Amino acid sequence: MQSVRGCIVDDLHRLPKFRDCLSYLYLEHGRIDQHEKAIAFHDAQGKVPVPVASLAVLMLGPGTAVTHAAIRALADNNCLVVWCGEENVRFYASGMGGTRSSAALLHQARLATDDKLRLQVVARMYRMRFQEDLPPGTTIEQLRGLEGSRVRAAYARLSRETSITWSGRNYDRSNWGAGDTVNRALSAANSCLYGLCHAAILSVGLSPALGFIHTGKQLSFVYDIADLYKVAFTIPVAFATTAESEADIERRVRFACRDAFREGRLLQHIVPDIREALGSTDEGDALADIWAQDPAMPAGWWEPPHGTVIAPPPAADSDSQETTTWSS
Repeated sequence: MQSVRGCIVDDLHRLPKFRDCLSYLYLEHGRIDQHEKAIAFHDAQGKVPVPVASLAVLMLGPGTAVTHAAIRALADNNCLVVWCGEENVRFYASGMGGTRSSAALLHQARLATDDKLRLQVVARMYRMRFQEDLPPGTTIEQLRGLEGSRVRAAYARLSRETSITWSGRNYDRSNWGAGDTVNRALSAANSCLYGLCHAAILSVGLSPALGFIHTGKQLSFVYDIADLYKVAFTIPVAFATTAESEADIERRVRFACRDAFREGRLLQHIVPDIREALGSTDEGDALADIWAQDPAMPAGWWEPPHGTVIAPPPAADSDSQETTTWSS
């Protein structure tokens, strides 16, 4: 294992590039505490130091206890902490990203709330995923059909190549063990990919919730970005690992994904791909801002055009005003 770095990253201008990080580490049934200026994992087999200064994502599975000091060390080193379910197939909570600026998030929100701009992002994502432009006049329904046919073709091709019987993407989250092996392998592989994409999204100050193709969940944008890589990474890994053996499939898939992500240099591509999808450039890099020098600095003022008059809000009218229902 790589040795632990001796410094904590307290100046976000000096953060290592996301592409230079290790991908992820999944831990369960053990205790995590601070070790020097990093962390260490303790389980029945002993103590293992973890080099958090170059780790992108730490996934905490069941039976994991973590100290306040360890979480502080992880946050200081811009390592995303994800609390997840057994075998990393459920998402419960996560920490915050490594930038204090909202510039990238405001850009994302503008794109997501303007139908014309949003469709441009959708078209870019399609081109990035399948290396071809959408036919003129394509509707959203037709786009979903095109995507679905290409993904089904990938499943069918890998089923033939690996001699794994494939009857479709089907699993029951409430009865995990009842799913067939290849579907469990796919879910485990995709969870690893989601964690990595989630960390990349937060690292540049974007929201995992503001999706463009997916919508309505706190991880919608994570699913959008992860879809760019499934055919190239997680689907082949899941089928190949299942073809080798069905034993201990979730653990073996996690290791296989780690190797595939490293060999395919995935971390070098995620952030540039996010920027390409959103049409942003390095000028909008959320790390290069004054808040990076002082994370506790209060936010700036909103500045509308000079002389803008504040109009009173419209009177409440149930017939004309949109209402939002909050569920407890």
